[in-house]
Amino acid sequence: MHFQPTEEQRDLRAGVRELLAGRYGREALRASVDTGVTVDRALWRELGEAGFFALRLPEAEGGVGLGLPEAVLVFEEAGRALLPGPLVATHLAAGVVPGAAAGTMVVTAFDLGDGLVAYLDEADAVLGAAGAPGPTGVPTGSPVRSADPLTPLHRVISYADGSADSSAGSSADSSAGSSIGRSSYRSQGALLTAALQLGSALRTVELAVRYAGEREQFGQPIGAFQAVKHLCAQMLVRAEVARTAVYAAAVTQDPAEVAGAKLLADGAAVRNARDCLQVHGGMGFTWEADVHLHLKRAWVRAEQWRTAAEAEELLAEELLGPAV
Repeated sequence: MHFQPTEEQRDLRAGVRELLAGRYGREALRASVDTGVTVDRALWRELGEAGFFALRLPEAEGGVGLGLPEAVLVFEEAGRALLPGPLVATHLAAGVVPGAAAGTMVVTAFDLGDGLVAYLDEADAVLGAAGAPGPTGVPTGSPVRSADPLTPLHRVISYADGSADSSAGSSADSSAGSSIGRSSYRSQGALLTAALQLGSALRTVELAVRYAGEREQFGQPIGAFQAVKHLCAQMLVRAEVARTAVYAAAVTQDPAEVAGAKLLADGAAVRNARDCLQVHGGMGFTWEADVHLHLKRAWVRAEQWRTAAEAEELLAEELLGPAV
């Protein structure tokens, strides 16, 4: 069995990379950091027109009609580009929240613990625990300082009806119009977030290798030194192991495999960003370098949809089996 992307899947990935390179390259990324604009509505609509959010909707419903493996490839490229915004929630909301598939609506979700919601000020709707839009609209929240300058966080205070319970945004699994069950919704969100982490992990490998080939010490590139070679090699191994796990989970959609993929991708994104900083030396800690943005985003994503503790619990239950 040759477990490799098909030609169509490779073309899809290349097309998304080209789109993001032209529309959200490094200059746009740094402009977002400098201006604090985290969701570009024009870009959001362009993503919708390109089928980013409607990728898995059936063609009969105006979607592209592809599957989770293709979505993982697309989200991997978004993670590589550090594209900000509630990408996962809006993708999951396609077919549930009118306008989400077309990118005319920005949808966020209760994907963080402690009552935190990302991109609340930019959102037009909030997905609840069951994958359905909140019946009382977007809640109010108080800003919370975020590690990532492009992932603003708010702690929910109350809904329009005065409730302060995040469950008010879901109506449980019986929510009208919801086509996503709670467990499937969280599992898909975790996998797509793992794909974002994977893209970041692979990108930091590229950044480290490139810098190691350019930066010279003692008359030769630092990449010639054994310690730097080892760091870059370890980064590549982490990223490729995570890639295998994420791709496999996209095919099987097994909850335990998704949990394992999220664990590996989170670890690869965070540790690769740290090692990339190490390769860059003092330069990597400056605001002008992009490495710190990958690390900060990886920290936040590691707490979204499924934390390490939650994934470990799920894996333990799977390994131990039901109690006798």
